[in-house]
Amino acid sequence: MRAVILAGGRGTRLSPYTSVIPKPLLPVGQTPILELVLRHLAAHGITRATLALGYMSRYFKSYLRNNDEITDLLEIDCVEESQPLGTSGAIKTIGGLDETFLVINGDVLTDLDLSLLFESHRKQNAILTIATHRQPVRLDFGIVETDADGMVVDYIEKPTLHHEVSMGIYVYEPRVLDWIGVDERLDFPDLVLRLIGDGQKVNTFATDSLWLDLGRHEDFQKANELFGDAGSETLEGKAA
Repeated sequence: MRAVILAGGRGTRLSPYTSVIPKPLLPVGQTPILELVLRHLAAHGITRATLALGYMSRYFKSYLRNNDEITDLLEIDCVEESQPLGTSGAIKTIGGLDETFLVINGDVLTDLDLSLLFESHRKQNAILTIATHRQPVRLDFGIVETDADGMVVDYIEKPTLHHEVSMGIYVYEPRVLDWIGVDERLDFPDLVLRLIGDGQKVNTFATDSLWLDLGRHEDFQKANELFGDAGSETLEGKAA
């Protein structure tokens, strides 16, 4: 099984840290985010991972050259963008994606059971599956509900809404690449809309697994509190 790790972004949400080191190489406890991602993939049967690189790509290559322990776990190769192509356009540049494959953002920590994700994808006969997580969103405003005449029928002070959000983890069928142009800049939401607009089956897999989006300051802080000085402890072990 093969995975593509999207690691080419500038990580502006975690600035100023990412002005000197790319986000996937920032440490969580004593371990780079990327290493935790790679260990999780290897533990779930992924045998090859391709890093889609752009920003500060030389740091990733240096990290891999100096970490035999990680490169012994699975085969790792790198593909570097000559220009930013977005979160879907970059995948088109990667060769050999001729079987069902996983795509994961390089700043996501999760203990998601990938075998269940692939099982759902195959069961639904989908062209694409999006792993989702139920996330609370608190509004800092009072919500006024009215009838057709503008009369107030309800008032809800600073409600918390719940939405199924994308975890940044996807299962692709190779034919998805037919919807991406060569050297086309295309982000993932636009790809999804393109697929469903053409009547293709896009599946979701909802999970309550551990999920941290380390592009968010609050999740990055939570990850460091969770892992502390755990070194390269597995995500599964920490979640338990």
